[in-house]
Amino acid sequence: MLGVSFSVEVSEADETIVSTIPEEIVSTLASRKAMAVAKHHLYEDCLVIGSDTIVWKDGKALGKPIDDDEAKCMIRSLEGDVHTVYTGVCLVRCRNGEIRKTSFADAADVEFATMTEDEIDWYVSTGESRDKAGSYAIQGLGARFVKAIRGDFYTVMGLPMCSLYEKLREIDVLTNDQ
Repeated sequence: MLGVSFSVEVSEADETIVSTIPEEIVSTLASRKAMAVAKHHLYEDCLVIGSDTIVWKDGKALGKPIDDDEAKCMIRSLEGDVHTVYTGVCLVRCRNGEIRKTSFADAADVEFATMTEDEIDWYVSTGESRDKAGSYAIQGLGARFVKAIRGDFYTVMGLPMCSLYEKLREIDVLTNDQ
């Protein structure tokens, strides 16, 4: 979407949560991911982008479910209510053995429709909730349960495109004609 070619590298970074402040959680995890990849590219001229997303509900983070039972519990806690999705992004510029790092976080509120137990069971049985913060994918089958979004759709998806575009322009990675 940004007109930039890229490749994907899995970071294998530690995703243990170390804070109770959602913006800090996602910024820290995004930074860990970006730095884990950047260390392999220090002498290249490249930009590494790391991101992490959590769902925040009732003062706690809902990360990726460990199994289908936990996924159902998470969705039950979200249905019929509003929660906030936080995505943190870390940009690491590598060049000649040096790095420059900058991070930001974005948030969006999501209102879920009321769901029946059968709908929750069906959704979890699709497998889509696995490996998803809060146990749902707004860009997939989970979209049918999203009543409203206040904020950037792409923040909920896991990479806030407008904020990323602005940050890339700010650090002179993109020009205005891209």
